[in-house]
Amino acid sequence: MTYAYFVTGTDTEIGKTTIAAGLLHAAQCAGLSTAAAKPVASGCVSTPDGLRNEDALALLGECSLDLRYEEVNPLPFEPAIAPHLAAREVGAVLDVASLRGPVQRILDKGADFTLVEGAGGWRVPLDGQASLSDLVISLQLPVILVVGVRLGCINQAVLTAEAIARDGLPLAGWVANVVDPQTSRLEENLATLAERLPAPCLGRVPRLDQPLPAAVAAYLDLARLGVAL
Repeated sequence: MTYAYFVTGTDTEIGKTTIAAGLLHAAQCAGLSTAAAKPVASGCVSTPDGLRNEDALALLGECSLDLRYEEVNPLPFEPAIAPHLAAREVGAVLDVASLRGPVQRILDKGADFTLVEGAGGWRVPLDGQASLSDLVISLQLPVILVVGVRLGCINQAVLTAEAIARDGLPLAGWVANVVDPQTSRLEENLATLAERLPAPCLGRVPRLDQPLPAAVAAYLDLARLGVAL
C-alpha cells in the first residue's frame, strides 16, 4: 500500500516544511520508504550546483529513495517573492502542465509514503487565473493542512478547509503547529480548531528551539491518517 498527500498551510512561514519533514521522518521510523517533492520554490540561493532552496533540501534529507535535488524541486527561483512573480521575472512558465509532470514522476517512484509540499497557502497563484490548488486537483491528492497556531488561525484554517472541500478533495488530516506559544487562550483555540476542522488532528507541535525532523516526529501520529504501520 502506498500513500501520497499534498501539504498546504494556512499561510506562508507557518512551518509547512518543518511538519512535512517530521511526517517523513515518522514514516521512515515506521519502516516506510519515503519520497517528497516541492515543485516550485522561491527564495533560493545560488550555489555551484545551481539554485537551492532550504525547504526543498530539508525534504530531500528525509527521503529514503535516492532522489536528485532537481527531481524534488524542478522549478527553483531566486527572488524571495510569490512564485508566480518570481517566474515572471525570469520568463519561466509556471502552470499546472509545467508542474504536474515532475510531481507525477516522483509519485511514480512508488515510495510507501510521499509528500508534495506547496508554496504558501492553498490559493497561491500560477500563471493566468490558475492556482497551485489546480495542480492538486489534477493529481487528486488528499491534503494535509498545517495550521500555524497564532491569533487569527481559526478563520484561516476553516476557510482553507472549506476551499479544499469545494475543490472536491479530501482533507486527510491537520497539524497544529504552535508558531506563537504566547497565543491568548491557546487551549481554547486548539479545541475550536478540533471542533471545526472536518479531519483528524495528526498532532500538536509546540514551539521547539531546534525543530529537527526527529524532534517534530515525536509529536505526530501517522496512524490517524489511516497509514498502515
